[in-house]
Amino acid sequence: MNLGTWLFTRLRGRRVGADRLGNVYYEERRPRPGYRSRRWVVYAGVPEASLVPPEWHAWLHYTTKEPLVEQARYPWEKPHQPNLTGTPASYRPPGHDYQGGTRSRATGDYEAWTPGN
Repeated sequence: MNLGTWLFTRLRGRRVGADRLGNVYYEERRPRPGYRSRRWVVYAGVPEASLVPPEWHAWLHYTTKEPLVEQARYPWEKPHQPNLTGTPASYRPPGHDYQGGTRSRATGDYEAWTPGN
């Protein structure tokens, strides 16, 4: 968290709660007249928006007035995986420049469409 966010949080923020990942959620103590109160999250660790659980996402985006109760996860739900886009671990299909730049040859099973057939 940078100095500006820390200062704003200390002076104007009211702690609403925290999630199971350690992220802490705040709301503006005294909203400006005619505006709704600001809501924000202070991440525990690396700031990544995909780490906000759905219950808190709804509250942050003013879908609900109060934060929803976090429920137990179903067995079929996978654990969170960070977005790897832009990192060396991101997906690169065969033929990508970082994968050598060569694709396997076409198998010949493709037939081009022509009008009237």
